[in-house]
Amino acid sequence: FVDERLSADGSRSCYSCHVCEKGLTDGLPKAIGALNKQLPRSSPTLWNIGYHREFYWDGRSGSLEKQALAAWTGANMGAKAHEIATKLNALEGYRTQFQKVFQNDVNPDDIVKAIAAYERTIISGNTAWDRYRAGDSNAISQSAVRGWNIFQAIKCNNCHDGVLFTDQQYHNVGIGMDQKEPDQGRGTVTNRPEDTGAFKTPTLRDVARSAPYFHDGSAKTLEEAVDIMIAGGKPNQYLDKKNLQPNKILPEQREDLLNFLRSLSVDCNVTKPPLPQK
Repeated sequence: FVDERLSADGSRSCYSCHVCEKGLTDGLPKAIGALNKQLPRSSPTLWNIGYHREFYWDGRSGSLEKQALAAWTGANMGAKAHEIATKLNALEGYRTQFQKVFQNDVNPDDIVKAIAAYERTIISGNTAWDRYRAGDSNAISQSAVRGWNIFQAIKCNNCHDGVLFTDQQYHNVGIGMDQKEPDQGRGTVTNRPEDTGAFKTPTLRDVARSAPYFHDGSAKTLEEAVDIMIAGGKPNQYLDKKNLQPNKILPEQREDLLNFLRSLSVDCNVTKPPLPQK
């Protein structure tokens, strides 16, 4: 996950796009892939990703293993899988670990299994908000408590639902639909007109650190993203009006809502371990 030697040019790893201080994103409007090529969408956060059913903004991948393989050998890292596996197998540190775990030398299938297994350990469950819900009444401010009530009152939890703060569904909120050639999102996967411009609901865990926001990184700040959603998204033919309605809240209520979202920040402990050198 953190070894740059897995990429085509040795310059980047999975962690390059999912760093702690950026809420397990890369802090860029759109991701930078192999050979320094800009990709069409932003890097989504990985918090609790092992509990998701589908992956990427458009849900085109049905397993973590498939997603890891696509990112590794596609535009993200540009690797030739068998060449990388051969190089890693020449390192005793990797070869002995793969033999111990998989009873095989290093190979592409087991590399993606290992990456996906690690990703399933990236769990957020001990935020200030979680501690408050577990009974610690002092874990968050009263402003954040009011913010939670506002979050429910204006139905943010229609889509940002449950402990994952995502319904894992796809919604058109209008982002990017005013472009000359809008990103079709989920529509490219299902070919259904009603999925045009729909994207997977991102988790709100660590949201205060994961700017910029939305699939195209067009909202630079949390405040800007919140204002767009309070307004009911951006009008377009395919807007999800079932789940998005304009709301009017007072400035102090907006600050309460923001404080609730900040209470979802995670104490990230993803670190780079010593890597096999021989």
